[in-house]
Amino acid sequence: MDCALHALAPRARSRSELHDHLIKRGVEAEVAVGILDSLELQGLLNDLEFAKLWAESRQRQKKLSKRVISSELRQKGVAQDIIDEVLSEVDDEDEYAIAFALAEKKYRASSNLAPDVAYRRISSLLARKGFGHQMMARIMNQLRLGDEQL
Repeated sequence: MDCALHALAPRARSRSELHDHLIKRGVEAEVAVGILDSLELQGLLNDLEFAKLWAESRQRQKKLSKRVISSELRQKGVAQDIIDEVLSEVDDEDEYAIAFALAEKKYRASSNLAPDVAYRRISSLLARKGFGHQMMARIMNQLRLGDEQL
């Protein structure tokens, strides 16, 4: 139990992540399951809350898309139904606003470059953050329209 509580101290973890941590520390599988059940009953372990916090944090701090967040949560062992529930709460327009803000910042930083180079760099940034082609095209068109109005 001490090992599990120490693992939960720095940040929340998914049940699967904590289970793997306990097994790695030499705790027997059936004992680990009992510890995890106990932590869930005490409210210290909750995959839904973990997924909500993770998604909100990754979107706010790292400016990641829902697709990347979904992949990260899957890697952490969160069930797909929980991932779907959490990501359904993320508004598409909020995601667009985040992507546009990233693109606009990169665009301003690339103002001294040739337009095709600047747009390529912006597209690469958005792709690394996991935003889809449709969203990138929409943002690029909006940036180009802004260029033409200047």
